[in-house]
Amino acid sequence: MSSIAVPFYQKRHKHFDQSYRNIQTRYVLEEYAARKAASRKAAYYESTGLGKTTCRLCARRARTLAHEAMQESRKRSHEQKSHVSDEKRIRFASELSALEKEIHTARHRAREHLDRLAVQRMVEENMALERHIIEERISRAPEILVRLRSHTVWEKMSVSLCFTVQGFPMPVVQWYKNEELISPASDPTKYRIESKYGVHVLHINRADFDDSATYSAVATNVHGQASTNCAVIVRMPLSYDVCFTHIDVQFLEKFGLTFATEGETLTLKCSMLITPELKRLRPRAEWYRDDVLLTDSKWTKLYFGEGQAALSFTHLNKDDEGLYTLRMVSRGGISECSAYLFVRDADALIAGAPGAPMDVKCHDANRDYVIVTWKPPNTTSESPVIGYFVDKCEVGLENWVQCNDAPVKVCKYPVTGLQEGRSYIFRVRAVNSAGISRPSRASEPVAALDPADLERTQTIHVDEGRKIVISKDDLEGDIQIPSPPTNVHASEISKTYVVLSWDPPVPRGREPLTYFIEKSMVGSGSWQRVNAQVAVKSPRYAVFDLAEGKPYVFRVLSANKNGISDPSEITEPIQPQDTIVLPSAPGQVVATRNTKTSVVVQWDKPKHEEDLYGYYIEYSVVGSNRWEPSNHKPIKYNRFVVHGLETGEQYVFRVKAVNALGLSENSQESEAVTVQAALTCPSYPHGITLLNCDGHSMTLGWKAPTYSGGSPILGYYMDKREANHQNWHEVNSSLITQTIYTVEDLIEDAFYEFKVAAANLVGIGQPSDPSEHFKCKAWTMPEPGPAYDLMICEVRNTSLVLLWKAPVYEGKSPITGYLVDYKEVDAEDWITANETPTSKRYFKVTDLHEGHTYVFKVRAVNDAGVGKSSEISEPVLVEERPGTKEIYSGVDDEGNIYLAFECKEATDASHFAWGKSYEEIDDSHKFKIETEGNHSKLYFKNPDKSDLGTYSISVSDTDGISSSFIMDDQEFERLMALSYEIKNPTIPLKSELAYEVLDKGEVRFWIQAESLSPDSTFRFVINDKEVENSDRHKINCDRSSGIIEMVMETFTIDNEGTYTVQIQDGKAKNQSSLVLIGDGPHFSEFLYWNVTEECEVLLSCKVANTKKETDFKWYKDGSGVDVEELPDLQKGECHLNIPKLSRKDEGVYKATLSDDRGHDVSSLELSGKVYDDIILALSGMSGKSASPLKILCTEEGIRLQCFLKYYNEEMKVSWCHRESKISSGEKMKIGGGEDVAWLQISEPTEKDKGNYTFEIFGGKESYKRTLDLSGQAFDEAYEEFQRLKAAAFAEKNRGKVIGGLPDVVTIMDGKTLNLTCTVFGNPDPEVVWFKNDKAFEIDEHYAFSLEQGKYASLTIKGVTSEDSGKYSIHVKNKYGGETVDVTISVYRHGEKMPEIKPGQLAKPKPIPPSEEVLKPEGK
Repeated sequence: MSSIAVPFYQKRHKHFDQSYRNIQTRYVLEEYAARKAASRKAAYYESTGLGKTTCRLCARRARTLAHEAMQESRKRSHEQKSHVSDEKRIRFASELSALEKEIHTARHRAREHLDRLAVQRMVEENMALERHIIEERISRAPEILVRLRSHTVWEKMSVSLCFTVQGFPMPVVQWYKNEELISPASDPTKYRIESKYGVHVLHINRADFDDSATYSAVATNVHGQASTNCAVIVRMPLSYDVCFTHIDVQFLEKFGLTFATEGETLTLKCSMLITPELKRLRPRAEWYRDDVLLTDSKWTKLYFGEGQAALSFTHLNKDDEGLYTLRMVSRGGISECSAYLFVRDADALIAGAPGAPMDVKCHDANRDYVIVTWKPPNTTSESPVIGYFVDKCEVGLENWVQCNDAPVKVCKYPVTGLQEGRSYIFRVRAVNSAGISRPSRASEPVAALDPADLERTQTIHVDEGRKIVISKDDLEGDIQIPSPPTNVHASEISKTYVVLSWDPPVPRGREPLTYFIEKSMVGSGSWQRVNAQVAVKSPRYAVFDLAEGKPYVFRVLSANKNGISDPSEITEPIQPQDTIVLPSAPGQVVATRNTKTSVVVQWDKPKHEEDLYGYYIEYSVVGSNRWEPSNHKPIKYNRFVVHGLETGEQYVFRVKAVNALGLSENSQESEAVTVQAALTCPSYPHGITLLNCDGHSMTLGWKAPTYSGGSPILGYYMDKREANHQNWHEVNSSLITQTIYTVEDLIEDAFYEFKVAAANLVGIGQPSDPSEHFKCKAWTMPEPGPAYDLMICEVRNTSLVLLWKAPVYEGKSPITGYLVDYKEVDAEDWITANETPTSKRYFKVTDLHEGHTYVFKVRAVNDAGVGKSSEISEPVLVEERPGTKEIYSGVDDEGNIYLAFECKEATDASHFAWGKSYEEIDDSHKFKIETEGNHSKLYFKNPDKSDLGTYSISVSDTDGISSSFIMDDQEFERLMALSYEIKNPTIPLKSELAYEVLDKGEVRFWIQAESLSPDSTFRFVINDKEVENSDRHKINCDRSSGIIEMVMETFTIDNEGTYTVQIQDGKAKNQSSLVLIGDGPHFSEFLYWNVTEECEVLLSCKVANTKKETDFKWYKDGSGVDVEELPDLQKGECHLNIPKLSRKDEGVYKATLSDDRGHDVSSLELSGKVYDDIILALSGMSGKSASPLKILCTEEGIRLQCFLKYYNEEMKVSWCHRESKISSGEKMKIGGGEDVAWLQISEPTEKDKGNYTFEIFGGKESYKRTLDLSGQAFDEAYEEFQRLKAAAFAEKNRGKVIGGLPDVVTIMDGKTLNLTCTVFGNPDPEVVWFKNDKAFEIDEHYAFSLEQGKYASLTIKGVTSEDSGKYSIHVKNKYGGETVDVTISVYRHGEKMPEIKPGQLAKPKPIPPSEEVLKPEGK
């Protein structure tokens, strides 16, 4: 098909075919004919005038005339018919010809109009093209013709800064002050900007001292930018004397460790107090990232003013990660604060894609060439990076262009093909097997200019600010053909490219130079031009597409418009290869504890650490095998603090080295380390409070340090000094183990201040701040002293719990309660939380405002009134900590009920303190505490209703972590039921044991359980005898359906009795019985129990159908039980009495009936819940018989006793003092005997006065006995206790002869007798020997000795008959002593030795102590 060129003016014209024309014509003709017909019809009606008739006569006449006219018309029409048809044809033809002529004229005019529009559009396009070509020719980057000039002005003078710039398109100018953009809209009275005809002016109105700065103007268009700057100095007309030569900067609020994500905005703030605040002498705020000074930029904005310094990030990238430091530089020196900012990768656009590269920089920029470098991202869980794409974008545009077709594997790439004079920015994207990463942050703009051009231009300044610019191009003139380049060498060698550099020819000439590069493989003998299509303008070029492993030589030719130079000298052979290699893995990694959320990681550097960018550190929870990155930007040091770890978890760490080729292999994993604070000295105690004073001593209390330093606090050291004295004096030389201490030997009415320091294994921590001045004056007020040691725990969103200790000084009467006050920190008025004083030493404050900060205090109340207020607590923010955990309850696999708590912030020095009603639990009889790592459990040994209440836990050496749990009736019953199910599991049955008679007379016994495991067991028992599978008893079990059956061939009277099936599946058990008895004896009621009024347990059963020969027996655990008399079966009841029930009575009790007619058995398992129910019933019965509480004094203290008909330590009882439950411990011991329950108060004091209540729980009701141990009752009991205590102490420490002396000694005369014994006494006793109740003196015959104060001996040398008699040793000290008599019998040689009873020891006779010793001490 032939193609015909269409004229340009017809390209947009529409053409129509003949068919379209006929249709159009037909339509026009039809419309024309319709209009003609309508007009003729209208003319007819007008001419007839029918519509205008007004009367009947006229109308009749008109109708007549019309009829006549019609007749004539018909006649004429018939005559003229042939003539009219000819006229119509002629008229139609003429009209049709005129219409076609009109249509042809309209189409011609339309075609002419369209052709004119096409010509006009073509002209406009040609003009636009020519305008673009002209603009391209005249386009250029901004060039400053007249630069800014510095000014020095007086204060309050105005100053104008102006400069001239040219460029196309017209540059946009922005003004800066100290690199901060000037916006006239922010201060219109200060700045005004004008721009006219290329001249730009900044007017500064009424300059002041703050206007002294460096001002810059930056002109920018699409081709580049230019800048100029000047200094403005504002001088004060008068010289002001600055009084302050030192400026102090104190940080009030510092920025801390921060975690952020790429793409977010962030501000680091730091508020401070500057003293003095001088407008003209302010400190300078400097921000640093990794010791590099930061300035205002597109990404960071700096602010300093109004006591605050801030650094804002408009769009975070990993480039922003690092250690940030704020340095306040003033005349007082430098104050600084630092914290690390971590920036995580943003979510990948494609799952599994790597993170973005970072730190993109441009190097060695020239006319059409630049080298771009970057740092690789870390790939912890992603697949390795296989390469990178480099993108470029011209400044002012948003069109990013990819520079490399294939991914480059090295973090360095030479970008060529830049247009001279234009500015570019670059970004990099990483690629792995999953996809492409997000782009990196764009680099700083770089201009495609030859830096050597500046060296070829020289500026000479002349008078009046004029200058002369001299260019070497003008001096060198025209060069016809340039010389070849020199110094051709490889500046960059890589595996995929070689960068050649050279020096331009000298002289270069005025004409622009271009270069051509040629390469030749060594040994080939041929040269190949590398850039045959595009000439190179820069004196360096990257040559790609080189064969790997082959050496090449290169040469360069220079060219201008006149021709091409000769080739340069050939380079040395160059082989493409990587000059760097992947780094080796770092060496040994060591992790050590640092803080509660961080660990210090150190490692050995790799063998070859040259060209390293840094290291990446990764961590993993032990056992998880899931690694997380710690830093997201390489660090240069081989030590790093890994933050953001979870307290109490165990972690391992590994390190990777990074260079331009990528990441090394992972290092070996470190040893596992638990995240805990490193051992340090404890922090300082605080809150020193005066608790009591008697005029010569002061009792002080204080709060323990917030942090123990990772090791338990061993004690405290206290210092004191009098008011207005400079020197501190040591109070104690040995450690104080409590947070309360009495300082003795003070001067009455003198003022003292104190400070306390805590000590642990590491050493002594910082001392507390000195206390306020306390006056040593005896307290005599009737009201109580202050409560102390306020503790705040269980801080939640609207509530908290406040704990405190009772005042040391109670006043003139016992304390009856406490009032709790609180207020917001900034408020003035205190609010009392409880209108009625609480008797407990804890209180839950509710209805607080979330996010507000409060302080608290406590006041004790007695009969005299409200006492002194405690120290005000530290401010506490009412806000629940993230991740707060609570106590939870449960039952273990053994059925033991427990409360548990987990605290991951716990350290080795942390102590889990469990409490009930916020008093520490130390009752080992009822509770057991198990703590392992950061978990702690509180087990209930014998849970009962007395265990209801509020349980709490607090973890020391943490940030106040605590929780509580309310054990109410519903929760207790749930746990008890669950415990019973676990301890006594039962196998659920679908049907009990049943029987049926089969067709052949066989009897089938069967039972069905809901489910049975393959390991389940069972047995059939008939009348206490187990039967096995046999022909007579066919036993079968279908464990899938749970059916167990036994088929008996025949059933006779001998087979009557009790049939039982016992099933066991693991720990679960169950049984079912069926009694088949005819006329034989049987139980009408099976065994049951009840408790008598004498608190004895009675097992009973009812029997029926017995006779005299019927035998009844009791069994326990299969052994017969002996009873005093056999039961009378005729009465129908049998009983077994168990007095004083205890655990030894647990077991399975059975009652059996048997005679010649049959046999029956009833059993009762007295253990588990049955035993607990019996104990509960015994408690109720015994409670009814409880006597009033009585006082018994012992040498240990005061004992309160309640006598009962029956008492067992397993009974549910409780002791209370002033409505607070008492737990058994060293101070208060709870115990009892068979008929008595007692509470031993050891070493009673005034605090132990008050009402004591003994309560015994008996199921639905309880019984209480109360005693008021105060007033005369307490005084008499205390006096008796002191007497008994003194007597016991005297008995313990008096002089004694422990042993060694017989009552009779026989010896032959002439022998030597030695009587030796051991004596004891504290203090050491006085030892005196007597003979016949008379003391004798030491001589050569008698010798006495006392060695080491305890070995006393009497030696008689050469005994004679005169030495026979009674010898006594008298041992005594101030607490008393004793005398021991020894009878010595001397017989002569040859005489018969007297007979004596062997083994008889001398009996001591006591010596009473002095009366002063037995005097009781004061209270």
